[in-house]
Amino acid sequence: MLERLGATVAEAGKVLDRLMTDELLAPYTIQGYHVRGLDAVYKVVEHFGLHYGQIAYITKTLLARDLGFYRELNKPGSPK
Repeated sequence: MLERLGATVAEAGKVLDRLMTDELLAPYTIQGYHVRGLDAVYKVVEHFGLHYGQIAYITKTLLARDLGFYRELNKPGSPK
């Protein structure tokens, strides 16, 4: 699953890299909402982050352990 997620994120990065300024500023109608391209990109990134957080939370709960996203903060001398 992590491999598929990584591949999907990499593909999304390629799409973002191809976007031109005029596409980001152009108006679109998406699911009945009138937005510019950049607005749509932000919404998709936000939506992905929400679901990723849900998956991480559920995984952490089911495994009953820290997933180590911030393990560098546990090192001696790191700012807290």
